[in-house]
Amino acid sequence: MNKRQGMALISLAGLFLGIYLTLYKFGVIGSLVCNVGSCERVQSSRWSVFMGLPVATWGVGFYVLMLVLSIAGLQERYADSHRLSLAMLLLAGWGLLFTAWLNYLEAFVINAWCEWCLGSAAMVLLLFVLALLDWRDTHATEQSEDVFDQEEMASPTTAD
Repeated sequence: MNKRQGMALISLAGLFLGIYLTLYKFGVIGSLVCNVGSCERVQSSRWSVFMGLPVATWGVGFYVLMLVLSIAGLQERYADSHRLSLAMLLLAGWGLLFTAWLNYLEAFVINAWCEWCLGSAAMVLLLFVLALLDWRDTHATEQSEDVFDQEEMASPTTAD
């Protein structure tokens, strides 16, 4: 399994998690299955809504975008796309920063931990690491191709 396949699988798992938490927030699911007992406290806090939408719904959007970009990256024509790798890295970086902020709120403001939120945080961290490695690989490939092209242009050609 390559990095982009891993990112697609993690994004799919995150998407299901985000949908689960969104359904809870909209009242479709009665209670959360939570082993630590403070998930509902986190999900019912004033910090569980951002710009009028549940944080979990923002998570769904994040995971959908990561899934789409990851699947696009599996296509042959985008396999070595540096721009696609950069887009995934920037999106995962934004997700990591937002998740770090939410974890800070859980620890120091809400004083409660949601295991589902921590699971999502772990997935976002993994997505960031994989996106960083993918970007590094495509960046190195792009640079080596540039060097090869420059060497090819600099070498004299002989006509027969």
